[in-house]
Order: sequence, then C-alpha cells, then structure tokens
Amino acid sequence: MTHIITEPCIGVKDTACVDVCPVDCIYGKEEASWEMLYIHPEECIDCGLCVDACPVQAIFPEEEVPDAMHAFIAKNYEKFDVDPPG
Repeated sequence: MTHIITEPCIGVKDTACVDVCPVDCIYGKEEASWEMLYIHPEECIDCGLCVDACPVQAIFPEEEVPDAMHAFIAKNYEKFDVDPPG
C-alpha cells in the first residue's frame, strides 16, 4: 500500500511531509505546474511519517482515503504513469 495526498493539499503544497519522508517519495515541490504534491506509489514504504507532518491533514493511507476523495487515488497513480489498483 501507499499513502495518498488529497484535496486539502491543492494550492498549499506545504513541504513538511517532504522533509520527514525517509525515502524521498513525495514529489511536486519543484514542479511549478503541479497544483499539489504527490506520493510515488512504488517508492512509498508506508511508514506514515508524512501523515502527522501534514499541516492540512491531506494525507491518508490508501485504504483510509475518505469516500469523497477517492478520485485522488487514481490521480496519484496516474501522475507517475502507474496503473491504479483495480
């Protein structure tokens, strides 16, 4: 499993989560065209450190993403050209 960054990150791109990630799997900090940060699903080790670091509570374990934000699961996978879970 991976962690998913969701809607509250849009336009915020606070990088506290990037700073605590031990495997540097959170991208978008340097991407001016990206509206938010994304977690690479194949690089994430599911440690959860990013969840507590996020000041806008935008990060969830994939299986706990709120129903209203499920579209962000596919969006996250597609950002890295990885097939979303079926």
